[in-house]
Amino acid sequence: MADDGRRGDEDDRGPGAAHQVFVVMECLLEKLKVLNYEEEVLTKHNMKNLSRHYFVASPYLASNPGEQFYMFTIIAAWLINVAGRPFTEPQEYDEPNATVSNILAELRAFGVKVDFPPSKLKSGSGEYVCLVLDRLAEEALKKRGFSFRRPNYPTETTEEESVIEDDAELTLRKVEEELIEEPDDDVENVLDLEALRLRTTHSEAELSSKPDEILESTVDAAEWNLELEKVLPQLKVTIRTDNKDWRIHVDQMHQHRDGIKSSLKEAKSYLDKLQEDIGKTLEKVSSREKYINNQLEHLIQEYRSAQAKLSEAKERYQQASGGVTERTRVLAEISEELEKVKQEMEEKGSSMSDGAPVVKIKQSLTKLKQEIVQMDVRIGVVEHTLLQAKLKEKSNMTRDMHATSIPEPAAGVFA
Repeated sequence: MADDGRRGDEDDRGPGAAHQVFVVMECLLEKLKVLNYEEEVLTKHNMKNLSRHYFVASPYLASNPGEQFYMFTIIAAWLINVAGRPFTEPQEYDEPNATVSNILAELRAFGVKVDFPPSKLKSGSGEYVCLVLDRLAEEALKKRGFSFRRPNYPTETTEEESVIEDDAELTLRKVEEELIEEPDDDVENVLDLEALRLRTTHSEAELSSKPDEILESTVDAAEWNLELEKVLPQLKVTIRTDNKDWRIHVDQMHQHRDGIKSSLKEAKSYLDKLQEDIGKTLEKVSSREKYINNQLEHLIQEYRSAQAKLSEAKERYQQASGGVTERTRVLAEISEELEKVKQEMEEKGSSMSDGAPVVKIKQSLTKLKQEIVQMDVRIGVVEHTLLQAKLKEKSNMTRDMHATSIPEPAAGVFA
């Protein structure tokens, strides 16, 4: 699994990054099998085995968010407990936000950096669900002391070809050289052992002189067979095929072409049959359609006439509804004016039947009469005072007149 530090560069890794979650899910399933989750989790909760793409969110896979989220919480709680930290197993009706927060808190306690929102885990599937379970599975494997090691592939031991002085074993290079020297060689890499044997025998006969007598073998047949069994592996002709040889590619091309031809012939027969069946089905459908149209022609005409009548009735209804709306508006205005008139009449009637204004008028008249009496008294007092002032002024004037009428001699004396 990739490190958390490289999660941010996931979009820059190419189009294959969208399918990385499938690989993570398969690795997670192998780790869960190593931890024996079948017996410790599935058997305990009576659940079915997980598929290798169970927690992958893809439109091509069937999903059940409720079941996946419950399975995710159960496995996460079990992995946290296996990793050595106590964690209460969540129930089916627990609050999802609280459960996810607790799982992420335990994940942070293991030193894992969480750089995604908790809402990504509420769906029960997706990249982050696989990431969380994979990291918890790694911590559980560390706790149990299990670690993945690189596989040790066995080295293939090739049989070394030993060179014998009498050329009993032939290598591929020698055979190719001999085939190149021969101008009439076929295209196929075929080794004629009989011709080589005759050539070797002929060359040895030329080197040695002709025997004077018939040669007879003095070797025991059993010893000869025993010696033959010993040297038989060394007498095998080993021709190693070279993948870069154009002849092999040509043969493969011919084989593939023959395979394609045979497959095409078989598929063409199936496709022709399918085309014929589809054509017959289409003809049946068209004939049935024509028959149904002919049978239902009068009903279609009736339906069209009824639809036309319905449209006319709808139009008349719209016109009538427009008139009703206008009359309703006028009625609302008249009702409003009527309410105003009623309110004014109620106010006038209440004012006419009420005796409080008359009482107020009587009180005002009484008060006005009192004020008139007071004014009359004041006027009488003022008139009396004015009369006295006039009389006093008149007496003063009379006195002054008498004082000014003095005789002249008397006046001269004082002069």
